[in-house]
Amino acid sequence: MTEQSAGSGKDPIPVSSLIPFLLMAFGLAWGIIALFVVIPQQMAAAVGELSGDHPLYFLAVYAPAIAAILIVVHRTGAKGLRAFLSRALLWRCQPAWYGFLILGVPLLYFAGAAWKGEFMADPFPFPSVRAFLVALALAAVKGPVEEFGWRGLALPLLQRRFAPIWAGAMLGVIWGFWHLPAFLLSGTPHNAWSFGPFFAGSVAVSIILTPMFNDSRGSILLASLVHFQLNNPLWPDAQPYDMVLFVAAAGVVICLNWRALFTRVSAVTQVVPIRTHPDHTKKSASG
Repeated sequence: MTEQSAGSGKDPIPVSSLIPFLLMAFGLAWGIIALFVVIPQQMAAAVGELSGDHPLYFLAVYAPAIAAILIVVHRTGAKGLRAFLSRALLWRCQPAWYGFLILGVPLLYFAGAAWKGEFMADPFPFPSVRAFLVALALAAVKGPVEEFGWRGLALPLLQRRFAPIWAGAMLGVIWGFWHLPAFLLSGTPHNAWSFGPFFAGSVAVSIILTPMFNDSRGSILLASLVHFQLNNPLWPDAQPYDMVLFVAAAGVVICLNWRALFTRVSAVTQVVPIRTHPDHTKKSASG
């Protein structure tokens, strides 16, 4: 069992922190989007049309990370925040997870595009290399930042009460539902998709990420890299077929990680890593 496993150490972030976290994550993101949905003309006149590179769009996307950081700072101060952010430097995990990250995710998208009948229909859908690099940069600094909230804070807290399979599934429901306003806003990729398949895909991806997260001792970095791959502008838009394939992939992951998902033996439950002093560990082992 790792130092962050269930029952190890005492985390200063209580499970009850999930409530203010969700209130802030939903309140900030949904509040901003709601203004552009309900009073679009007034908002456009005041701050301009909402687009993927609008500062308010970034603020909405960053809502889970902002909520998590505020809670960590409130509970633990600057020292706790540094420890929390150190989880963005964790990278060690089983090589198979890197295989999924580098090869598995794009394979699912291209397989979905082939199923849709649009395989390699537009292999480079950008007017220039510069446009591609801009799209790549935006994908890297938007969605992945969410993971400081979802996998950074919410998943460890849920895993204190539930087996990883159920914690991951519940977080997937929350994560998918959090995106709902984007489906009501014109000008976003979500507006052209069906919410049902996207929602199912969110739950599936969340379940897939859970054993990877636990295997990496709570890495926010790996979760963010997967999130980036999900938004990588190079992959074809294969909705809804890609989501069906992610659901199938989640089934395979569950079968291959049955013990890790249905028991809490290796579940990461600490939001802020707490290292046990060597002397304390020795006393505990001997006593």
